[in-house]
Amino acid sequence: MEIGIVVGDITALDTDAIVNAANSSLLGGGGVDGAIHRAAGPELVRHCRALGGCRVGDAKVTPGFRLRARWVIHTVGPRWRGGDQGEDELLASCYRSSLARADEVEARSVAFPAIATGVYGYPVVEAASVAVGTVQRTATAVESVVFVCFDERNRRAYEAALTGT
Repeated sequence: MEIGIVVGDITALDTDAIVNAANSSLLGGGGVDGAIHRAAGPELVRHCRALGGCRVGDAKVTPGFRLRARWVIHTVGPRWRGGDQGEDELLASCYRSSLARADEVEARSVAFPAIATGVYGYPVVEAASVAVGTVQRTATAVESVVFVCFDERNRRAYEAALTGT
């Protein structure tokens, strides 16, 4: 699998699927979740209503509607509670579940945001380590993964996790 890291707008990427760091309602919110919902258009929230929400660590897929990506994979990251409440396993489950949904829709390229590092408070360095390690260890037909960071600080954390530095 080819793995890349960019700083940019996940809604503008031309990948088969983008991953949404969603809340459990799947009905939109702030950060990347709100940006994806705005860019995809009102059809996305209408489609998400029918899904009945999503549990932490799980993932559900919808069409991309007005996005360049054909699919949106919605996953709900854990809230950081100090690191001893199973946060690492729940975050890893977000990545495994997202790749499983990508396989179901035959997506070969997937873009991930920094799941749970915004309002959910997951420390960026730890989140990057979990993200990169989980993607590298997960059996999938996905050929290309790009981690889309919202700033240079996040990019450096993902680069360090990828290179082992």
